[in-house]
Amino acid sequence: MDGEFWRTNDEPDGVTEQWQDMLSATHLPWSVAVPLQERGSVVFEAAVRRWWIDDLALVDCTCGPCSGTRTRRELSGTDGEFVVVLITLAGRETVAQGDAEAGLKPGDAVVWDSTKPARFAVSEPLSKRSLLIPRAALDEVSGRAWMSGGVMLDGAKPATRLLTSYLDTLSLALPDLGSQSVSAARNATLELFIGALRSGIDVPTTTMAQPALRDAMDRYIERHLLDATVTPAAIAQAHGVSVRTVNRIFNATGQTVGEVIRVRRLARAREELTDSNLPVSSIAHRWGFSDTSHFSRTFKAHYGSSPSDYRLMAQSDNRGGAFVQRPVAAVHRAADCDQETGVTAAQS
Repeated sequence: MDGEFWRTNDEPDGVTEQWQDMLSATHLPWSVAVPLQERGSVVFEAAVRRWWIDDLALVDCTCGPCSGTRTRRELSGTDGEFVVVLITLAGRETVAQGDAEAGLKPGDAVVWDSTKPARFAVSEPLSKRSLLIPRAALDEVSGRAWMSGGVMLDGAKPATRLLTSYLDTLSLALPDLGSQSVSAARNATLELFIGALRSGIDVPTTTMAQPALRDAMDRYIERHLLDATVTPAAIAQAHGVSVRTVNRIFNATGQTVGEVIRVRRLARAREELTDSNLPVSSIAHRWGFSDTSHFSRTFKAHYGSSPSDYRLMAQSDNRGGAFVQRPVAAVHRAADCDQETGVTAAQS
């Protein structure tokens, strides 16, 4: 209930491989390097603890100076697409992706994209927290429009402080939360992340009205998800604009209105699968899918498993607190790491 825990052992030989396996098990595949240990020097140490916020992974890590890269090899070995928020708690680290490079001090955060090469360098003993978000979850809050690799989140900005302080509180409360509370915490985490992400991006004054209008349209969709009549025409009429304007605003984020509605209905259906015993067919119909087979295919394409399998895994993993959605957050389990390396893995 207190999460999963990894740590390196006391043997200096093989510590690089241990750390690489630990990092790859909890932060997606990385290739790492640890400075050569001189005789009599302090042995490199690292420890990782992971909690689950439904399909989001919250990972705390401490380590000594080291470096790492994600190249084509590591990218091809990553199962799924993720956005990762890295928050520095103590120490110093540099993270780079694309043309962006961020030197992080305590309180700062950076967002990196699992689909693009990246690198990091830890210059002094580090304590950090990472939040791993599957792309499927990000789509539920229209986050793809704001996402690009290497986005720096200023720790002095209120939106960033709100996100980091919320995660502090959540890491303590999570073991005692029931499944419905975990689901609510997960949705709140996504909203706070998008708020921090937006505050870290400079929006030209000529386009300031568009995000506000898109927000209003998103809220309208959320309120009318159960209505069969939620269409571009209905959205346009409710906001006093043309259908062309509605489509243009949504297309600017690489999505259509229909795609946004479908993703949000799938998200609500997903919540009912874990929080109720309603038949899959009833849930599908309630959220606008008249054909159960079509609902199952669409759900599996988005979340990685069928509705029935998703429900079974949620029920088997839910012990009164956070549970692991393996098909969604496809990162390795602690047991896998323990068998293949010298890393100690413990389930608290």
